[in-house]
Amino acid sequence: MAQPNRLPKGGRINRGEAVAITFNGRTLHGHAGDTVASLLLANDVHFVARSFKYHRPRGIMTHGSEEPNALLSIDRGPGKRDPNNRATVAEARPGLVAESQNHWPSLDFDIGEVNDLLSPLFVAGFYYKTFMWPRSFWDKVYEPNIRAAAGLGKAPTERDADRYANRHAYCDVLIVGAGPAGLAAALAASETGKRVIFCDEQSEPGGSLLHDVRFADKLARLEIEL
Repeated sequence: MAQPNRLPKGGRINRGEAVAITFNGRTLHGHAGDTVASLLLANDVHFVARSFKYHRPRGIMTHGSEEPNALLSIDRGPGKRDPNNRATVAEARPGLVAESQNHWPSLDFDIGEVNDLLSPLFVAGFYYKTFMWPRSFWDKVYEPNIRAAAGLGKAPTERDADRYANRHAYCDVLIVGAGPAGLAAALAASETGKRVIFCDEQSEPGGSLLHDVRFADKLARLEIEL
């Protein structure tokens, strides 16, 4: 399993459990615990998207929910396809199918890239005058094409296969963010007998501590206590 950019050790992955996903029709291998982004980077895949307006090449820029570029359409099975998933937070699961967006006919050869060549003509606000004439073009030419170009991913057409339920939970202290400050606050509150609930966007608590080797052992013990 060749992964040229994979470090020989370390990281928050299970190297004993292999995972295979598909990206734009190409099968790539990684490990349990990988995000789609980390799996792509490990396999030397950097070009993952096109910018919205000019269709310029874009790669993975961050490692969290703030990622602006790597927005992918992800298919997890029948009725479980949805667009605009950030590769940096989407967990790589066996059989997952990921596809890049905002291009035609392919990511490498995109007709929309002509917008980059014509960028001097597409100055800010050009559309307020350009699509005003002739008036008869609006309904049959301008509006249909503008709507077709709007957005990035395509909305799913299949019925959602999952069922959802609400859960009502109650607490004395609600902590948003399970990073160092949130963990400290939770421990302090719990010591006084308060009922505490965490809300965090990650799949495990720790925040920046997860990437700081100085606190790895302490965090492991803390997770056991929690």
